[in-house]
Amino acid sequence: MSGEANTALARRFFEDFSNGRRAELAAELMTADYAYHDPQIPGVHGPQGYAQAIAVFQDGVGAKWEIQEIIPAGSDRVVVRWAGVGVHTAELMGIPATGKAIRVAAISILRIEGGKIAEHWCVWDTLGLLQQLGVAPMPEAVAA
Repeated sequence: MSGEANTALARRFFEDFSNGRRAELAAELMTADYAYHDPQIPGVHGPQGYAQAIAVFQDGVGAKWEIQEIIPAGSDRVVVRWAGVGVHTAELMGIPATGKAIRVAAISILRIEGGKIAEHWCVWDTLGLLQQLGVAPMPEAVAA
């Protein structure tokens, strides 16, 4: 696929599938053997597995994925810099609702195969999320 087509697929993945909460698009956007690589959420495989994994964040914080930048990276890769935003209104990762607003920085690398996303590597600011929810200490200010 071209860089333009890969960029369009990545945008659709984040905007229509994730933000639009359109789980029915999973099989259309991802290969049957889709693999999600995230040290915070291990063992996620297949389109429906991923749809279930992100539902936790969609439900827990009303998550929205704000795309900040999409960078084509060769014929089969796209890098997406994004932020997850929302309000913590339901249990998330065992943490009862706090009502706090969150904003979490992240980077995803998507590998495209046959016009679909085959693999997804994601690194997101888990510590920042926990700090914003008040369950991890904030860093102390450093004197200049």
